[in-house]
Amino acid sequence: MMIHEITCTVGRYKSRKRIGRGPGSGHGKTSGRGHKGAGSRSGHRHRHYYEGGQMTWVRRLPKRGFTNAPFKTRFHVVNLRDLEANFEKGAQLDATALAEAGLIRDAKLPLKVLGEGDLTKAITVTAAKFSKSAKTAIEAAGGTVNEKPLTKWLRDRTKPTKKQERAAGNAEAAPAAKAAEEAPAAKETNED
Repeated sequence: MMIHEITCTVGRYKSRKRIGRGPGSGHGKTSGRGHKGAGSRSGHRHRHYYEGGQMTWVRRLPKRGFTNAPFKTRFHVVNLRDLEANFEKGAQLDATALAEAGLIRDAKLPLKVLGEGDLTKAITVTAAKFSKSAKTAIEAAGGTVNEKPLTKWLRDRTKPTKKQERAAGNAEAAPAAKAAEEAPAAKETNED
């Protein structure tokens, strides 16, 4: 007898555990929840990392080094075989067109084209990055590659920072304040 024959006779679905049916149900008078405490109450949930008040493993593990993982650039990836199968000759492709065709989820992330598969159609592809093999294959098929590099935010160094503006404002105000202080002193000497 094989395992698939057993499951065939037993059936696909298992009947649910009916709790709250008293001691005779086989699940006890407390329905498998035990006595007292938060776990026995209705609506109780505990966080998946909760260890009953013990210091959680996340906090017990040592933290060493540095990771730049939260700041890495993520891409939607598409291969040449997908472009070959889903688009006609002369198609103008970018992240929006691929999202509409269902090849990528949305056009929010930048697009990267990889060279897996063959391309026989001349198409124009606009993406943030191309692998060397993808670029060669698209151009060999008579298509065009438009590489639109990622724009990273950079500080405009031509404009002064707020700190520099304050310092400049203080420098301008200093001679005026000094002149205001000297004016009453000169007035007093003239009166004498």
